[in-house]
Amino acid sequence: MTDTAAPDLVEQARVAFDRALKRNIKGLGYFASPAPVLGASPKDVLIQRGTMNLYHYRPMSEEVYRVPLLLVMATTNRGYIFDMVPGQSLVEFLLKRGYDVFMLDWSPPRPDEKDLSLEHYVLDFLPAAIARIAEETGEPDLTLVGYCFGGVLSVLWAALHPDGPMANLVTFTTPIDFKAMEMFQAWADRRFFDVDRLVDTFGCCPADMLYTSFDMLRPAQRLAGQIRLLDNLWNDEFVKSYRMFDRWTTDMLPLAGEYFRQTTRLLMWENRLYEGTMEVGGRQVDLGNITAPFLHVVAEHDHIVPKAASAPLIDMIGSADKEEIVLKGGHVSLVAGGNAVRRLWPKLDDWLQERSL
Repeated sequence: MTDTAAPDLVEQARVAFDRALKRNIKGLGYFASPAPVLGASPKDVLIQRGTMNLYHYRPMSEEVYRVPLLLVMATTNRGYIFDMVPGQSLVEFLLKRGYDVFMLDWSPPRPDEKDLSLEHYVLDFLPAAIARIAEETGEPDLTLVGYCFGGVLSVLWAALHPDGPMANLVTFTTPIDFKAMEMFQAWADRRFFDVDRLVDTFGCCPADMLYTSFDMLRPAQRLAGQIRLLDNLWNDEFVKSYRMFDRWTTDMLPLAGEYFRQTTRLLMWENRLYEGTMEVGGRQVDLGNITAPFLHVVAEHDHIVPKAASAPLIDMIGSADKEEIVLKGGHVSLVAGGNAVRRLWPKLDDWLQERSL
């Protein structure tokens, strides 16, 4: 027994020593090397107006589906989560599958944009992007794909424009019942959180405050991630993935003050979208007005938008052609990384193919 065990112990020791040596060597390179280049898929900027950016990605397929596709990013984060690096880019995947891809992305609001409101996003930015896409493509309709709060903006616009131009609507991890976002509810408790004082003092909601709020959903996650990084410095693929996601999660955007005030009062406090009492620009929002084909994707282990917060959306949409998909993964791993490559991306492609002709 001792004779057969000895070689195994020697091999284990050799592997451990080799990894420790690589950790030390690669650790020096980690701190000295630049951050990975993300969002590098070739694109043209069609609109750049204050906080609003509209991109058109250059085709990677000889044949392209007729219906263009607009990705709408959440207003708290950068859009490059959809376009990480070659081989791990949803944008690249869609382009190679023959879709004509656009993205509505955001920059930090300027000081003079502190008064931007929900009305600006839903009744100005989104319509301007959609009109520019129609001008660029010559097509009368498009597929709208919204991520997180980008999904909320997409749903609001779609409900107020039941006659289009929209061929399909897709939402990823999109909250609808804000009372089910329990941790955010605790932080935004109106008995203690003075949103007016915050907005009137700073003008915009600071990015640092938003980052801390998201980080505190899992207080030990950052430390645990750094420990895993230290253990895996020998593994180039692990380090590459860690750096990509760490850069994106820390690259938070401030929010325009009036927009933040509205979302806190109307959605977090009064839950108007779920209750059916939401208005934008004085117009009543009825999700039952949305009749285009609808795909609702929920992350089973989402700690930012829990399943309970997004689950009611499917029943509130009026479409006859609608489908909900619940996939393993979290808020970010649903759309990017190995989990997304294997699960979400192929399902999205399958659903879009017959609806993009």
